[in-house]
Amino acid sequence: MKHSKPLPPEKQKGLLIDTVRCVGCMACFMACKEINSLPNNDDTELNKDTFTVVKRIGGYYVRRLCMHCVNPACVSVCPVAALQKTPEGAVIYDAYRCIGCRYCMMACPFQVPTYEWHGMTPRVRKCFLCYHTRVVKGKPTACAEACPYGATVFGTRGQLLKIARKRILMHPKKYIPHIYGEKELGGTGTLFLAGVRFETFGFRTDFRNEPLPVLTWNVLNRLPDIVVMGGVMLAGVVWIINRRIELSRGQAPVQKVPQDEGSD
Repeated sequence: MKHSKPLPPEKQKGLLIDTVRCVGCMACFMACKEINSLPNNDDTELNKDTFTVVKRIGGYYVRRLCMHCVNPACVSVCPVAALQKTPEGAVIYDAYRCIGCRYCMMACPFQVPTYEWHGMTPRVRKCFLCYHTRVVKGKPTACAEACPYGATVFGTRGQLLKIARKRILMHPKKYIPHIYGEKELGGTGTLFLAGVRFETFGFRTDFRNEPLPVLTWNVLNRLPDIVVMGGVMLAGVVWIINRRIELSRGQAPVQKVPQDEGSD
C-alpha cells in the first residue's frame, strides 16, 4: 500500500455530520453495515463489527465514526505503515502489514480504532470512508448516499466547510457558530454541526489546533535514535514471528474440528 503526497486539506474528501438535521433513521448505520459486510446488530459503541453508531443525546442524534484527521496521529505512530493517509483524505489500513501493536488505538485522540481480540489474524477495525469500494470510483460514501435528510454529506473538505457555514448563517437560532473538526488538532475530514455546545455530546473541546503528529515528532526528536530504531526493529521481529506461525498453521494437515458457535 503506497500512496503519493496527500492533496491540500480543502481538496481532501470527507463528511459533514449535521446533528440538527439528523432524525435517527439509522439509514447511515445500515448502509455502513451493508457496504462493509458487517453483522446486523444494535450496537451503540464502535467495535470490530460496527464502524459507525448513532446515539440520542440531549434531544439530538449524534453519529460517531473515524474522524479521518488531516494529520492523523494513528498514522504517525504506526511502526510498519499499516495505517496510511490517502491523497484523497481517507485513513485506510493494510491488515497484512499490521503487527498488532495497537499503538494506533492508544494514539487516537477520539478513541476510534477497535480490535479483533479473537481470531488467528486479528485486525484493527474502523471506518475507512468507503475508500476502495466507492470513493476511488467517484462515488460518495454509502452512509452519505443513504441519508435522506442531508444530515450526512460527502464532498471535499472545502465544499463541506462552505455548506456548514451557510447553514449556520441561514439558521443562526438552530446552530451554534462552531464547526467541530475545522480547527481541532489541525483539522479533521469528518466535520460536525450542532445546535448545542459539543461538550453536551461528550466531544472533547480542549484540543489544541496543532496536529498531534507534530507534537509526537517533537517528543521523538528528543529521544536517542537507538530508542526509536529499537522499537521499529522489535516490531519487525514480532511481525516475522507472527507471520511464520500463521504460515506454519496454514501448511499443517487440515483437521475437522467442531464449529464454535460463539466464534466470529
